[in-house]
Amino acid sequence: MNLSGKYKNFKHLLISLREIVKNGYPARNLVVVGVTGTDGKTTTAHLIYEILRKAELKVALVSTVAAFFGDEKIDTGFHTTTPDATILQPLLRKLADQGVKYVVLEATSHGLDQHRLLGANFWAGVLTNVTNEHLDYHKTIERYKAAKAKLFRGVKTAVLNRDDTSFDYFRKSVPEENRIISYGIKNAATLCATNIKLANSGMTFSISEGGKLHTLETKLVGDYNVSNILAAVGVARALKIDWPVIREAVKGFHGVEGRMEAVQNNRGLRLIIDFAHTPNSLQNILGALSAKKPRGARLIAVFGCAGERDVEKRPLMGEISTRLADVSIFTAEDPRSEDVNDIIDQMVEGAKRVRGKHKYFRVPERGEAIKHAIDIAKKGDIVVICGKGHEKSMAYNGVEYPWSDREAVREALNGKVKTISE
Repeated sequence: MNLSGKYKNFKHLLISLREIVKNGYPARNLVVVGVTGTDGKTTTAHLIYEILRKAELKVALVSTVAAFFGDEKIDTGFHTTTPDATILQPLLRKLADQGVKYVVLEATSHGLDQHRLLGANFWAGVLTNVTNEHLDYHKTIERYKAAKAKLFRGVKTAVLNRDDTSFDYFRKSVPEENRIISYGIKNAATLCATNIKLANSGMTFSISEGGKLHTLETKLVGDYNVSNILAAVGVARALKIDWPVIREAVKGFHGVEGRMEAVQNNRGLRLIIDFAHTPNSLQNILGALSAKKPRGARLIAVFGCAGERDVEKRPLMGEISTRLADVSIFTAEDPRSEDVNDIIDQMVEGAKRVRGKHKYFRVPERGEAIKHAIDIAKKGDIVVICGKGHEKSMAYNGVEYPWSDREAVREALNGKVKTISE
């Protein structure tokens, strides 16, 4: 980290200390669960929240999408997952004053590294997975992991992914006297998923705990969502929540805004909006949708890669989409100060690595790309629009313009193109 970065982090440290004192250290009276990882944080955090709600615990959630307490939704306007201490500490104070006992909080590597989560007093930490991401900021995967490891230094319980290559690293980050709950699909763990089966409305699978099997139903699909559910169950079991409550909460969970979100239409298409913006998450969702694709149907993927962020992932994501989707449409996604066409050039480099006849299109304007995908789709096809999910803005040249993929889809269904405008 350069001198400028160290100064910025020191500034965040001072701000956090000020806000903790100013708001009376609200987290000391709360049980805070932190969720970190490259992908799956939001879904896992929402699952934990719903299980705790089903257990009739007074719980709140602070996530990428918004802050939730009971039936109240607070639009935080976060473009990043972890808010600044000037937002977080007053929010924790408000929640504590309203009688909240448990808080589920998404914790990014940026937030942990910059001391924005100082004073959160984490009781439990959850790790979903670690893949190469945010290396534009952290520079190396080792620094990226070290930032996330800060979450686990003081927790009483750590819930770790046994299938992830980072498991051993994070296991060593947890103090010996504290509890580790592992979960996995491929490897033996405290909580292990077996008998995963696709169903018409989702999946069924069993979780092995202490030699006993517990069968769950979910509306979610994909092994990656089984992993997210396992992580949430790990927290629930650490809090001694019974299996019938867990089973009911998981079965009733409909998913999260902008995560595998279905858009209803009268064209016979399966339209999906998803936040997938990393190679791992893109591979997960395209793999899951490909497995659910009707015979003769096509999978059409629309996505871009963010400007001023990891350039290494651009060709990789182009390759993944070209390999797994029948049609790929490369477009804008927060280009910031970069030229969209330069970013797409790098995505195309990866697409060209895939042998065989594969279709991909370059459509720099995101609204036009979404309309093109819907226009070429036929009844039964799956169209997935990735990268923005729940987000409400698009970054161009230092300006955050209002944007919604959901609105762009609605416009496209009506034969119109949503445009970026001031």
